[in-house]
Amino acid sequence: MDLRLRPIRADEVAAVHVFHHDPAVAGFNWVGFRSDSHLAREHSENGFLTEDVGRLLVEADGAAAGMVTYRRGRYGVQGVYYEIGIVVLPEYRRRGIGWRAQAMLAAYLFEHMPVQRVQAITQAENVAEQKALLRAGFQFEGTIRAAEFRAGEWRDCQLYSRLRHDAGPDL
Repeated sequence: MDLRLRPIRADEVAAVHVFHHDPAVAGFNWVGFRSDSHLAREHSENGFLTEDVGRLLVEADGAAAGMVTYRRGRYGVQGVYYEIGIVVLPEYRRRGIGWRAQAMLAAYLFEHMPVQRVQAITQAENVAEQKALLRAGFQFEGTIRAAEFRAGEWRDCQLYSRLRHDAGPDL
């Protein structure tokens, strides 16, 4: 399967809404309906790509299969990191796309940003994503208790990271 990450085109902005707001697509990432009125403006201003936050389309054999995201954060004064996320369309799940796309995004960030750490947080019950992160070269760091309010209750999350010098998987 030919897999690549690429910028989201203007005619695909509506798909971003689906990735975030369709419960069947968003899965564990769905946190209720939200306004997406800012998406067209944001795309026209920066194409969903800045140093602080970005969205890229995951393309499998020429078709949109999902979306990866990154967001810059900071530990202390100098500890800049990027946190990544992913949504894969249901019909593309369980094909190895998720772990490969996340490994590709981490490699992209290490190549183009002066950052030492890329991390991902996933829900404690999302075992498939935990396996995908491990396969993408991330290491489990620990549980963040009551970190996310979803489906009416506070839930634990799992923290994974990959450092610049960590070996990534063969893609």
